[in-house]
Amino acid sequence: MIFSPFIRLFRRIAPSGLPTALPSISTPLGPPSSQTSNSVPLLLLVTSALQRLDLSTDPRKTIRKISKADLTLPRLLPYIFFGLDALYCLYIMRVSILLKLAIPTLYALAILLPFSSQLIWPATPVLTWALTFFTARFIPSSHRPEIHVALLPALESVLYGANISDLQTRYTNSFMDVMAWIPYGVLHFSLPIIVALILWAVGPKGAPQYWGKAFGWMNLVGVLTQILIPCAAPWYEIIHGLTPANYAMPGSPGGLLRIDRVLHTSTYTNAFGAAPLVFGAFPSLHSGCAVMEALFMSHFFPRFKPVYWGYVGVLWWATMYLSHHYLIDLTAGACLSVIVFYITMPPQFKDVDQIIWSREQGGAGVPMFQATTGPDAGPLAVGGSSGLEGMQHRDERQTASFEARLERIERHEGGDDNDDEGEEATERGDGVEPDEEARVEGKAQEGGSGHPARVKRNVSWGETKVLGEEAGRRKNENASDGV
Repeated sequence: MIFSPFIRLFRRIAPSGLPTALPSISTPLGPPSSQTSNSVPLLLLVTSALQRLDLSTDPRKTIRKISKADLTLPRLLPYIFFGLDALYCLYIMRVSILLKLAIPTLYALAILLPFSSQLIWPATPVLTWALTFFTARFIPSSHRPEIHVALLPALESVLYGANISDLQTRYTNSFMDVMAWIPYGVLHFSLPIIVALILWAVGPKGAPQYWGKAFGWMNLVGVLTQILIPCAAPWYEIIHGLTPANYAMPGSPGGLLRIDRVLHTSTYTNAFGAAPLVFGAFPSLHSGCAVMEALFMSHFFPRFKPVYWGYVGVLWWATMYLSHHYLIDLTAGACLSVIVFYITMPPQFKDVDQIIWSREQGGAGVPMFQATTGPDAGPLAVGGSSGLEGMQHRDERQTASFEARLERIERHEGGDDNDDEGEEATERGDGVEPDEEARVEGKAQEGGSGHPARVKRNVSWGETKVLGEEAGRRKNENASDGV
């Protein structure tokens, strides 16, 4: 009964059943609407993405890139903030001096090597968030604000009319425990890596870097908010009521304690008991991560959008069912993700129709889950330059043919004496001037690393309208002269 809506949704999206082989993506070797046998398996796309990796270990290559970079103050400010945050974290950490020195040394070494810098540099916001989260336990209690125990349940009752999270914990059983544990304890930690791999393998150029920036900033802002506005989770209200809390209290696994009993382990009891940030209920980063994943997948691969947001809904239920978050926490985490998603979005991704999927531009060139199919589907540049040049060649030929038909119509309506000859010439393919046809053919077949620019019509709609009116006027004048 619980999974019946999702089963119906999946059948509606994939009526032909589950695939029996690796997913394949049609190449642009033929018209987008044609069913050709040309397809590229997903494994080949991953292999191609691996081949695009820079395996160089020469630090001089990175130094040359840095020297040529446009290091303006707006670009440097985020990294100055990351550096100051990392310095404070290293300062308050109660660990050996060797470990404190090893962290920045390893990071600097990873940045200098081209092989590792292509992964570590985009992940700088994520690494800063992880360092801030795990060193939160070392912040002196005297420097921390007061813990809010009654704030979240009061806000939830005022905004939603009831304590929604408390209602979700009234009825429990082992089956529902496992169903809540899968998104909360398994998918929450694995999906960010999966989304990053998808964007790297089949996404456009810059998508993995955009993911690292947005995901890292969202989590970093969320952790800083949890430190500045510490709030107790629902499990605290269940165990301690509304009595004041202090930073010496250990964390609790909440409903995950039942998972430890089912699995006959004490994994979550030990993990939450030693949590570095016990009173970090607001905002919910479980909600923030899920919404961020859904936003990215919906933006780049919108075909399965209901599945992405269905996962968000299931995770929201799981966090409340396991007594780890109030509904207001989930709402705040979702709002944080939406804000960061749009603030950090690069200009080339703001218009979905203008996203460059070309493999040679750096992306995999395969919008494999795009909702649009058939003639309206965008060009999928999978096979290198040949497919892209073929489509541009075809577009240029169509543009030239359109201009030839337009010229024929103008001659016909203008009463030209050579209409018949013009029509015959157009039918033979001679309707395009030799110089123009040679220019189009030359651009479509030119070699080199760059692609020829698409030939656009040099006659706008308004100019076409004027030409039509002039042709009609000439026709009327000829008719009056004949009379």
